[in-house]
Amino acid sequence: MLKPASLFAVLTPAEVREFLPEPMFGQLRHLVPDFRLLDPSGISEEVFARELATTNPDILLGCWKTPRLPDRPPPRLRYLCYMTGSVKKLLSRTHLERGLLVTNWGGSISRTVAEAALFHILACLRNASQWAIAMHQPGVGAWKNGLTDSRSLFCRSVGIHGFGPVARELTALLKPWQCTVSVVAPDLTPALAATHGVRAADSLESLFTDHEIVVELAPLIPATTGVVTERLLRLIRPGGVFVNVGRGAVVDESALLRIAREGRISIGLDVYTTEPLPADSGFRALPRVNLTPHLAGPTIDRYPDAGAFALKNLQAHVEGRAAEAIVTPEIYDQSS
Repeated sequence: MLKPASLFAVLTPAEVREFLPEPMFGQLRHLVPDFRLLDPSGISEEVFARELATTNPDILLGCWKTPRLPDRPPPRLRYLCYMTGSVKKLLSRTHLERGLLVTNWGGSISRTVAEAALFHILACLRNASQWAIAMHQPGVGAWKNGLTDSRSLFCRSVGIHGFGPVARELTALLKPWQCTVSVVAPDLTPALAATHGVRAADSLESLFTDHEIVVELAPLIPATTGVVTERLLRLIRPGGVFVNVGRGAVVDESALLRIAREGRISIGLDVYTTEPLPADSGFRALPRVNLTPHLAGPTIDRYPDAGAFALKNLQAHVEGRAAEAIVTPEIYDQSS
């Protein structure tokens, strides 16, 4: 294969600034002889398709604001390097089947999402939302009393549903707290479990029954949509914790809200079935519910992690080496 000669970066000024701060952007510009940058702000798919056809690049670099690929990309395009996550809004499975090489940010943001899961666990155990609401009320004078329910993470049992890169980073973050960690995931092999110091739970039911803290990290695919039912959620023992930083629709959200209103467990949520979370959502202002607006990762200061990963992949491709985090048709099917 001829060495790639042209790269078309379709990025907004904000995406360039946040993902590829200097000297990274300068390195990007000099990867190939022919470099072009297009700001996609306000550009329709039709206009983008014409620009792409005119440029006819070997490589396309995209991000959140990049419009969807036309059904028939230009003939020279061989590689799409996507700096963020799921590519489903950007292209179809057919593009992959026809041989287009596609990569995304892979595990480059996993540690920040895992950090957010840990934040929610600690906030739930310490009842952070309850105290944030109570102690910020002028004139109320809220303070602890003999019945204050505040708990530690040390030596807790943690169950994780799913074992992708985020779950694996989370198990590493939990080690200083001496937690026992069990996992339910179809791809958890004995060797993988041994490597990460976790055990395979017998079933999803036992994951919810036997652990004080349950973290939802399964991908959203047809097989997992709504799989966390009210029956499962009610298996979490009183005083337990349920955290979801994966995908909202994996959980029966109506059931979760009913349980949240009862206050028998603490709940931490970063993802929701409907986003943004509606202003009148019943989850708002519940004292045992910790909410964040789908910002688990990457945090804005860590966007360059994804940019550096993309730059590494682009360099590998230009030099004829294999890229990482390739989106295969099978991975595409499992993506959210």
